Order: sequence, then C-alpha cells, then structure tokens
Amino acid sequence: MGITIVEVSAERVVGTMPVDGNTQPMGLLHGGASAVLAETLGSYGAAVHGYSVGRPMAVGVELNVTHHRSARTGIVTGVAVPVHRGGTLATYEIAITDESGRRVCSGRLTCMLKSV
Repeated sequence: MGITIVEVSAERVVGTMPVDGNTQPMGLLHGGASAVLAETLGSYGAAVHGYSVGRPMAVGVELNVTHHRSARTGIVTGVAVPVHRGGTLATYEIAITDESGRRVCSGRLTCMLKSV
C-alpha cells in the first residue's frame, strides 16, 4: 500500500499513500485502498488512546467510507481525528484529500479497545 505515517497522537493521526500501485483497472485510486488508509489511521489513533486507558489493542468493528472524487496520480493524505474516545470504544473521522487539498474520501472508524 505504501502508507507512510507522518504524525501520531490520540488527537490526530496523519498519513500518506501513493495513488500509483493502488489503482483499480480504470486507473483510478481503488476505493478499497482509501478504506485501508482510513482504517489504518483511525486504528493508530484508537490504539494510542487505548493505551492511556489500559486497553491498547484497537480492533475495528465498523468502517464506513464515502468516495467523493477520483484520483489518478500523486499522493493522497489522510487525517484522522476523534469523534469519541471512551473506555471501551473509540471512533475516528478520517478525511482523505488529494495533493490539491480536494476531498477524495470521508471515513469513520469505530474500534473496540481491548486489553492485551
């Protein structure tokens, strides 16, 4: 996937992913690749939060992504911010944008927080 994590905290996770190598047959960024980026970033945030409440294992239980526009080249950037950070669940909203700052995809991930 070529995901690079740029910033990680419970309040904000930022990562990038190349479009090249993550396309569907028509040459567009694959929707599944956007979902992978969204779940990766949200899971990082949930795990960091989970560590602070003694439950550092974040397990995705629901992922929703909406694709707004296509990307054919370049790098997409995802930013995950918390919607809810509880003792057993954490939910993150993820915005994925192209190099021009246009939103390509919106996602929401809920993770169950478990003890190791």
